[in-house]
Amino acid sequence: MENVEEKVKSVLLEILDVKPEVIVPTASFIDDLNATSIDIVEILTALQNTFDVDISDEEAEKIQTVQDAVNFLKGAIAQK
Repeated sequence: MENVEEKVKSVLLEILDVKPEVIVPTASFIDDLNATSIDIVEILTALQNTFDVDISDEEAEKIQTVQDAVNFLKGAIAQK
């Protein structure tokens, strides 16, 4: 089974037109991966569906990098 990091990377590759090597933990969705606000909504929706978690608007605002997403998801999964 894929780990959280690999699943997040897979979701990002599906939605964004980027090369796999640019998806690093410190990559900002907007600044480094050139995600639009629509892309961000798609990413968050896909992550919610993939991991079967809810991401509130307040939490979503804090998720700005690949590592932010991984950290949030690991925490959400642990609370299940």
